[in-house]
Amino acid sequence: MIQRIQSIYLLLASLVSGGLIFVFDLWENLKGEVYILDLFLRESFLLKIVPILFLLSAITSLIDVFLFKKRQLQFVVGRLIILTNLILLGLLVYVSLTLPGEISISEKGIGMFLPILAILLVVLANKAIKKDEDLVKSVDRLR
Repeated sequence: MIQRIQSIYLLLASLVSGGLIFVFDLWENLKGEVYILDLFLRESFLLKIVPILFLLSAITSLIDVFLFKKRQLQFVVGRLIILTNLILLGLLVYVSLTLPGEISISEKGIGMFLPILAILLVVLANKAIKKDEDLVKSVDRLR
């Protein structure tokens, strides 16, 4: 049921986590802009896990769209997406604070804020899922 508002929110969250990470840079240092695909080439394990978490969040939110018949499971999966994005946000903040050459010239890109946007969209989706579940429970009480 794509016409439901929570499906739209989850599709947007999937687009933010899976699509916009290839468009916007994460940060800029002396060597140039750093995009998500550049992190696979780094030697640090923490930098290699960032794109994996972005793609995990995107795939999970896309799968969550098709769980519309099981609203409770959809709500729980939404919370797992939020948790994944919070871990990703914490990891990005940690990495940005420990960047080499941070004192000289470094600018944070808009890609650092994409997990916040994904969290906001999933929270709105969970709110709509909860509203649907409450509506179904109220109709069941009338029977």
